[in-house]
Amino acid sequence: MRLSVSSLLLVAAGVVQAASSWSFDDASITITSKGSSNPKVTEKLYAKRSLGQALELGSTDVAKITLTTKDNGNEKRPHQAFVLLQEIETGLEAPFPLTVKPSGKGVVQIAYKDIPTQLLASGKNIRANLVLGSFGSAQAFLSGDDGLFELKLQHDPNMPAPSAAKPERYTKKDEIHHIFRADPRSPPKIVSLFFVLAVAATVPVLFAAWLLLGANVDHLSKALAAAPLSHAAFFGSILAMEGVFFLYYTSWNLFQMLPVAGVVGAVAVLSGTKALGEVQARRLAGDR
Repeated sequence: MRLSVSSLLLVAAGVVQAASSWSFDDASITITSKGSSNPKVTEKLYAKRSLGQALELGSTDVAKITLTTKDNGNEKRPHQAFVLLQEIETGLEAPFPLTVKPSGKGVVQIAYKDIPTQLLASGKNIRANLVLGSFGSAQAFLSGDDGLFELKLQHDPNMPAPSAAKPERYTKKDEIHHIFRADPRSPPKIVSLFFVLAVAATVPVLFAAWLLLGANVDHLSKALAAAPLSHAAFFGSILAMEGVFFLYYTSWNLFQMLPVAGVVGAVAVLSGTKALGEVQARRLAGDR
């Protein structure tokens, strides 16, 4: 039989490519129930064929996969190594990365509670594939069409069956009705009336104390003659400020009250300075 040079080159290239590829060895899967030290299932895994039966994974079970990764037959750690759980019909996938040491010893644990709800709710067997890859010329490893093995998920009959949420779609949404928080309200009228009466009851006491301490009521005409505008504006600004607070309490909001209170306050400061100055002048003159 005669071989051409091109045929020999193709054969040699195929040998080099086949020799430089990722694979694994000494692989096994162990399924253990929570709180138990004895494994329910222990099976050996193979790179070139899948297990012939599906492994049952209960709601309290944990599947532990151990293996040794190899590059061109030598034990080595790849840059990427993960087990890919896949729903066979829809192709929905969930990766579980392996923890691999520099010696190539890798392990991953897959608990029932860590599997996404979409896979749990499918009701079908879940296929497990192994992916190994790294930088360089070595060919990555991906298990065959049948995967490494299949998992049959056993749900707890005492718990409601998992249900996947409806996927979000860019379609017309239902009308949204916003409910805003109600505006702040004043306290009950009975409480307000109580404090109004409490304040009003002190007014007679104030006037009585004022007269007993020697208030010069007869100086009212002198004060109004010396600074009529200042005294009237000062007294009026005090009453106006009380009116502003009353309106804020009953109907105004903060933005309505603040500008008016600022104007009334400015009038009270300016007029009060002149009015109190006039009172101080009479005190220094000995009239008070």
